[in-house]
Amino acid sequence: MKKNLNDIILIPTDFSEVCENAIEHGITVAKIMNYRVFLLHVVNKETNKYLESESLSRESVSEILDKKVLEYEKNFDFKVEYLIRNGNLFEKIESVCEKLGVKLIILGTHGKAGFQKLTGSYVLKVVSLTDTPTIVVQKRSFSEGYKKIVFPITAQTQDRQKVVWAVNIAKTFDATIHLIPKFESEKYYKTRIMSVTKQIKNLFDEYGVKYVDKVSEPGAGNFAKQVIDYAVQNEAELIMTLINKDKVAFFSTWDEQIIYNSSQIPVICINPIETKKGVWNRY
Repeated sequence: MKKNLNDIILIPTDFSEVCENAIEHGITVAKIMNYRVFLLHVVNKETNKYLESESLSRESVSEILDKKVLEYEKNFDFKVEYLIRNGNLFEKIESVCEKLGVKLIILGTHGKAGFQKLTGSYVLKVVSLTDTPTIVVQKRSFSEGYKKIVFPITAQTQDRQKVVWAVNIAKTFDATIHLIPKFESEKYYKTRIMSVTKQIKNLFDEYGVKYVDKVSEPGAGNFAKQVIDYAVQNEAELIMTLINKDKVAFFSTWDEQIIYNSSQIPVICINPIETKKGVWNRY
């Protein structure tokens, strides 16, 4: 059954510096894409410890958010809404996504956690919770939008599911997609990658999306490193990757290398959905 989705960006926040950056990133994207923005703070034991240490009451959470929203609306000339929920951080993010029909989540992460530790394994858990695509950002500032998007291609046929968001973002931001098919020496995987790449190119042609093609090189390091190096060299603003939902607790080295790249390039994580037909019509 197809979910009813709305043009909403959800941004969880624990008021840390990196979450502030995620909010500014999200507002900039929302203004361009004409989406609504909802901030979400989940009151839990970490919040209570923080309030106690700062000699603040629980009412202070809404006061903090009221003040923040006024600042964002003044600085960005854009309406920002917020929600406060009580309970488990991950369960509440998931339930809010379902209730609002959230189309995109933006998460901030870095090595130093805020008081709710919205970093590291916490981010990976949030990413794996829902079918909602999630953009993970670090401290790197965001201003002009996504003009160069790196799109790795592997033998997973589900990679084609990234095309929906690639087309959407590329058309919105007038971006160029940089395709990087993974080099495979084994004939079966090589044939699959060639087939997937051809289908993706055909769809880009159909929708008038600009793209360039760069095949990865054997012996040039692992594929994740090649993708990141290429993104850096070409000054990309976004990398697209798939998350294997069968690995909720055990993300691959590939996932972590891409998401936590040291160049701090934002990464949009797509959770593949089980479907036989109509994948292109999901959004």
